[in-house]
Amino acid sequence: MALIRNALVIGGGIAGMSATLVLSRLGIAVDVIDRDPAWRVYGAGISITGPSMRVFQQLGILEDFRRVGYCASSVRLFTPTGHPIGEVTSPPVAPGLPADGGIMRPVLHEILASRTRTAAANVRLGVMVDAIKQDAEGVDVSFSDGSQGRYDLLIGADGIYSRTRGLLFPDAPKPRFTGQACWRVTTARPDNVTGVEMYLGAPIKAGVNPCSPDQMYLFALETIAPNTRHDEADLPGLLRQRLAGFAGAIGYVRDAITDQSVVNFRPLEALLLPGPWHTGRAILIGDAAHATTPHLASGAGMAMEDAVVLGDELAKNDSLGAAFAGFMARRADRAALVVNNSIRLGEIEQSGVHSDEHPRLMNSTMAALAQPL
Repeated sequence: MALIRNALVIGGGIAGMSATLVLSRLGIAVDVIDRDPAWRVYGAGISITGPSMRVFQQLGILEDFRRVGYCASSVRLFTPTGHPIGEVTSPPVAPGLPADGGIMRPVLHEILASRTRTAAANVRLGVMVDAIKQDAEGVDVSFSDGSQGRYDLLIGADGIYSRTRGLLFPDAPKPRFTGQACWRVTTARPDNVTGVEMYLGAPIKAGVNPCSPDQMYLFALETIAPNTRHDEADLPGLLRQRLAGFAGAIGYVRDAITDQSVVNFRPLEALLLPGPWHTGRAILIGDAAHATTPHLASGAGMAMEDAVVLGDELAKNDSLGAAFAGFMARRADRAALVVNNSIRLGEIEQSGVHSDEHPRLMNSTMAALAQPL
């Protein structure tokens, strides 16, 4: 859009960097700020679905993923004791794309950060927004370091606990706890683990996913009481306890966990901001607008899709209002599908009642997400 000369992207995570790449391609000068002076990212591996592969291609990072991530095409199902019970094959969403796979979250962060630097974006670290004031012609921003800026467009991409959301929408709902927590830990990948493996039927749902040629990560979902927290030093031992009785790849990971292993424990929260996610010349994308749980492995992909669709709408509309309206028309229902169905999958798991609703809901949701954006 000729009317958008410069933009501020708040948040240097997956959503923010993806938006920066898209805006830069449109010839828009982009400032990116992130509150972390070291621009770090935490976590183990993340699963990448077919629709996310498609958006990797649209952002130009698919070949980077092929080089350092892991491509797969099926999910193998086991009992907790390691007895095979089935295999689900995932077709690619488009010819030439991997069906699914995994990547280390810090590795994906570095891929996007490298592309962000190449795009000549102005990256400022250790900086937050203190105030936002808009008029019909632009957005005035006051930063925590005392500086100020004026922009044609502001994008809030600062995650589930978004400070920007509070500034733009003071009455917005808060993230809500869903009743579960996710454990993650990374280990070496044995040769016999060639794709996602899920171990079903125990109180804890566990699985492994390769995330590089020689690494994989374990994920385990557990029902917990509200406000459950653990000391970081206790996490390796607690995870080993929770995986007692598992065999196969889960048992392999359990036995590889030492007291020095880096174990991630995160209570799961979700948020769906009622539309619209924009006001004036400012808009929210990614987890700032629609944070989900990992049940559909779609959080990162949805954030990237937001960036791509926003770029599409900016490029084809002659007003910012029309671009925002087009964005919401394409994103609101899709985001709600992921958030609400992920929450429902967690509710089914917490109920302890085994039915065909869980696989039916997963299959129908992934089929819907495979449709064109």
